[in-house]
Amino acid sequence: MKIRVNPTRMELTKLKKRVKVASRGHKLLKDKQDELVKKFIELVRQNKELREEIERDLSEAFGNFVMARGVMSGEVLEESLMYPVDKVDIDVAVKNVMSVRIPAINIMKDDEREAGGEKSYPYGFAGTSGELDNAISILAGILPKLLKLAEIEKGCQLMAIEIEKTRRRVNALEYVMIPNMSEAIKYITMKLDENERGNITRLMKVKDMVMEKGV
Repeated sequence: MKIRVNPTRMELTKLKKRVKVASRGHKLLKDKQDELVKKFIELVRQNKELREEIERDLSEAFGNFVMARGVMSGEVLEESLMYPVDKVDIDVAVKNVMSVRIPAINIMKDDEREAGGEKSYPYGFAGTSGELDNAISILAGILPKLLKLAEIEKGCQLMAIEIEKTRRRVNALEYVMIPNMSEAIKYITMKLDENERGNITRLMKVKDMVMEKGV
């Protein structure tokens, strides 16, 4: 869409200022886009590594459950896992990454239990197997990783949205606004030059007429 302008020097000055501001804004947005892409790729890499680690832990935990099921009766296994003993509070904050508000999830556990490094199990050890203990221990360690994975994946999603918005703005400036304003500047300059040549021609004719009358 072309810009409709009046071919005046004032309009030319305004357009030149607008092009200058738009060019500066385009550079800033381009730099922001490049940095966002860099951060996004870093988050994607973290997401991939953490997801693979969680999948390995889950596979190991399920293997231990299968082994525990082989040496324990189903009733005893279900009874052992019926009542949880740990309580976990989750604190969700927000961190700013390149103007993108990304959630930051933190686990709030019992300070005394954390300080002592004690692991709690929802059952006694008399009628259970070591494989069940291993499975419970692995799953307890997976929870913080799952929350971190959720944080990273949400960050990737929000970052991708911001990258797309920034890309559209960059393209609008680069391929629409700046070219249209530059074309308008060219048009006004051409019109002003044309008017200037017309004025010079008229002045020369007037001068010739005056000189002829003077003769």
